[in-house]
Amino acid sequence: MLLLALLYSAGALAEPASKAEVKVETKPAAMAMAKPELSGEFVYKYLVGEIAGQRGDASLAGSVFMDLAKSSRDARLAERAAKAAVQGQNAPLAVQASQLWSDLDPESIEANQVSTQVLVSVGRLSAAKPHLQKLLLKPDTRANGFLYLNGLLSGQPDKQAVLNLMEELAKPYQDLPEARFSVAHAAWSNGLNTRALDELKAAEQLRPGWELSAMLQGQILAKQQAGSAMSFYDAFLQKYPASDEVRMAYARLLVSQKQIQAAKTQFVKLLESSKGSPEALVVVGLLSLQLEDMTEAERYFKQSLEAGYRDPDQLYIYLGQLNERRQELKQAIAWYQKVQPGERLLAAKLSIASITARLEGTNAGIAQLDSLEKLNTEQEAVVQQAKANLLMQAKRHEESYAVLENAVSTLPNTPELIYDYAMAAERLQKMDVAERELRKLILIKPDFAQAYNALGYSWADRNIKLEEARKLIEKALELSPDDHYIMDSMGWVMYRLGKLDTAADYLRRAYTAQADPEIAAHLGEVLWQQGKRDEAVRTWEDALRAHPENEVLNTTRQKFKQAL
Repeated sequence: MLLLALLYSAGALAEPASKAEVKVETKPAAMAMAKPELSGEFVYKYLVGEIAGQRGDASLAGSVFMDLAKSSRDARLAERAAKAAVQGQNAPLAVQASQLWSDLDPESIEANQVSTQVLVSVGRLSAAKPHLQKLLLKPDTRANGFLYLNGLLSGQPDKQAVLNLMEELAKPYQDLPEARFSVAHAAWSNGLNTRALDELKAAEQLRPGWELSAMLQGQILAKQQAGSAMSFYDAFLQKYPASDEVRMAYARLLVSQKQIQAAKTQFVKLLESSKGSPEALVVVGLLSLQLEDMTEAERYFKQSLEAGYRDPDQLYIYLGQLNERRQELKQAIAWYQKVQPGERLLAAKLSIASITARLEGTNAGIAQLDSLEKLNTEQEAVVQQAKANLLMQAKRHEESYAVLENAVSTLPNTPELIYDYAMAAERLQKMDVAERELRKLILIKPDFAQAYNALGYSWADRNIKLEEARKLIEKALELSPDDHYIMDSMGWVMYRLGKLDTAADYLRRAYTAQADPEIAAHLGEVLWQQGKRDEAVRTWEDALRAHPENEVLNTTRQKFKQAL
């Protein structure tokens, strides 16, 4: 009796509450789960399966339960076999066991779902089709069923097969917006944007104002042309102003297109609908910061604090940075000092040290850094970088180099430290050290784009090894295609190679992305050599108004001054 109790409690065999409840004619023949005869062999195999499962051998457990399920025709054992096979990543057994489970208990929604998932996971879409059709039979769950299929099939590599399958499944339900949406999603995944948009328009007619459909349409349009997507979102929100999800997608697109003021307008509307959500307040505060509206940014950050934002330390950091930008340095320190022990504390301490250096001198800032205790290896590396940076800003380059040289020897194979050490060496014209360290960095961390860029730019700037420099910068651009500094390097090496038009194109793109004075210096020089001297002078003068002390810009401007 103890053994029977163990088997029942494990869920493989369930004793009916009373004999009157079990009537064979009330279930299909396949669902009749007669209690298997508990022979010695059955009990032995069952215990083997149980022990295998407890020991983590899911594949063996699945095989044992599958044998028992086939011999007993018990759906519960087939269920255990299927789930164990899935856990053990035994795909062939999972297919067989889930199919047997579904055959033995055809009314089980879970069995049908597991069978579907297993068949789809191994790419057997044709075999999965009957199961998928079964999932869509019930009218009350059909709409969600189609949406479930989008996620289930999204990882399939054969996008055309997925589209074909989705079209077949949706064919009987052309008046269901979710069916049209699912076909649109499959078409979009297959690169058929026009077909996808046609299906989404049909879904819109069936269900006007449906946000999910609108967001996919906006996403497709944004890939084609951002302006079309923005126009679509704007028109949709004019008709359905309460569509917060669409408004969020529109606001994010505006941010990506650097239309910060327009994005802020949309986020403010989201803020109104969310009734002062702390998270929305932070977003609007950050957008205000980007727009240089410090008063508004401060107001939103403080409101978020009052509303109970989940990460107040992050807001203290934002408020400290805001006050730094306003040159209210003592107030900035006061905000940073509010940060509590945790992941943001070191950032706050580094900022305090930086401000201290500005207020009381470099040595005072370094003393702040030296006072930091209980640092792990990663934190120690960051502190040494900060110390070297303070010395570099004070033009104490030899001392900065010494700090980094020591740090690299005590904290070897730290990519960021090695990079800073190489740059410090370059500033002191120790080019052999800089090149050695950058080559080492490329070996240690092959995806460190700035290492390729720094080495390539160094050669381009000295007008040596230009083809090798170009290849290095191309690799950097491949790793980080939107980095304006790398675009500047590519423009500069193209200039050295005599490809003036290509150089000007890269430099214009870089300067558009970031109005950096050194990029302005390079762009002006290329424009000058192209014969566009008026434009070159305007570029330099505009940059000098914003950065009058920049050494590279002044040197470049002086170099061509006599020819004016």
